[in-house]
Amino acid sequence: MASQYYIGLMSGTSMDGADAVLIQMDGGRWLGAAGHAFVPFADGLRQDLLALQDTGYNELHRSIMLSQTLSRLYADVVQTLLAQHNLQPSDITAIGCHGQTVRHAPEYAYSVQLADLPLLAELTGIFTVGDFRSRDLAAGGQGAPLVPAFHQALFRQSGETRVVLNIGGIANISVLPPQDAAFGFDTGPGNMLMDAWMQHIWQLPYDQNGEKASQGRLLPDLLAALLDHPYFSQPYPKSTGRELFSLEWLRGRLQGGEAPEDVLQTLLHYTARTIFDAVIAAAPDVRNIYVCGGGIRNGALMDTLSQHFAPHGVRLHSTAALNLDPQQVEAAAFGWLAACWVNRIPGNPHHATGANKPCILGAGHYA
Repeated sequence: MASQYYIGLMSGTSMDGADAVLIQMDGGRWLGAAGHAFVPFADGLRQDLLALQDTGYNELHRSIMLSQTLSRLYADVVQTLLAQHNLQPSDITAIGCHGQTVRHAPEYAYSVQLADLPLLAELTGIFTVGDFRSRDLAAGGQGAPLVPAFHQALFRQSGETRVVLNIGGIANISVLPPQDAAFGFDTGPGNMLMDAWMQHIWQLPYDQNGEKASQGRLLPDLLAALLDHPYFSQPYPKSTGRELFSLEWLRGRLQGGEAPEDVLQTLLHYTARTIFDAVIAAAPDVRNIYVCGGGIRNGALMDTLSQHFAPHGVRLHSTAALNLDPQQVEAAAFGWLAACWVNRIPGNPHHATGANKPCILGAGHYA
């Protein structure tokens, strides 16, 4: 069988833009990533998406219009990727589009990802697969995280338990035992609270390389208050989002008068500590962690994580060491899931999500 091209699309909890990754597959077998494109979100789009986190006026209409706006942006990044590689829509077997999460409520068996999938198929001329979470939720799962099966297919190593750590808006881990099925869960906030604080105080999208946080000092009482969230004592499978860890939730735990840099430094330690606690509890025999997502660019965060793990003999690496750029991993996963749909291969990591069986994820829309 000749190899096939797929395109994976992802816009994550950080809501900074849309990634498109071109991948090659041989049926259900991964061959590699072949290209990447990124289109940033305009500030107005990001604010409109954030506003949908809460109930509000005319939100059904707003969500539908935002789905259309997002799908036009997704089509733009697909066209950019095709042009970069001199490809035509007919060269692509399928697009896998995650959509933009605006509500995640597995306790009510739903999770909302905005995308107008028929419009995306129409605009690109490419068969489009999306709505990946609903089938897992219908089978009793959390609908998240969906990437452990992809990580297992690419990164599992015989004789060694590996952990793949994605630090996006939310941080999540995939534990890859050498023989047993992969599992994973959301560890808690990744960049989300740090980014929200940066935007609230300094009107900047994120803390570049952790420079602002490095100017502050750790506030132990605040860290203890943040760690007291009941999410961390829940058993996995579990998943979370802005519904639990919002700026308003953070502000409710401040005493008032804290230096902004001190709060940011404490949030950085909060992300590192909750990741560390989760990994040590779920994979005590791990020796190598492979990191992807935007958090890998925060040098101060990575240094803090290394300080937590080093006494346990655990080393941190970029997923680039496993031949996949850390900024491409999540989008590539949804291209892989589209290939699973086309080839009728169950793609949900039901041991990670808590679903009662393996399922073929997604719904397809012909161009």
